[in-house]
Amino acid sequence: MALELTEVRVDVWLWAARFFKTRSLAKQAIGGGKVELNGGACKAARPVRVGDRLIVRRGEETMEVEVLGLSEQRGPAPVAQALYRESEASRIAREAAREQRRLAGAPVRPPGRPDKHDRAALRRFKDSGGHD
Repeated sequence: MALELTEVRVDVWLWAARFFKTRSLAKQAIGGGKVELNGGACKAARPVRVGDRLIVRRGEETMEVEVLGLSEQRGPAPVAQALYRESEASRIAREAAREQRRLAGAPVRPPGRPDKHDRAALRRFKDSGGHD
């Protein structure tokens, strides 16, 4: 006998909808003001309902979404994506910002750890007083 959910904590919903990898990260983002519910700030325990609008900021991306479904469990990505719909304006702005970053030459990922040769070059640079 399954009960139909009428509301879910916003941190649980963000985790279930795969906006954040853990509920703890969702809670930190909410506490840091990175999530707005219906145009205002919210707390992690605030209930979210179908039809609510959320603005979620992750790094350089901002998404404006409408809640279409509720879940307290994290499922596969296609199920999670069915829980919300991103507004058209939000999607266009996000893609334009991504393209702008790409054209600006910003690295997509930060470089990895220095290898043996990079460490030797750093050591030489530091030993020379920074005047390599």
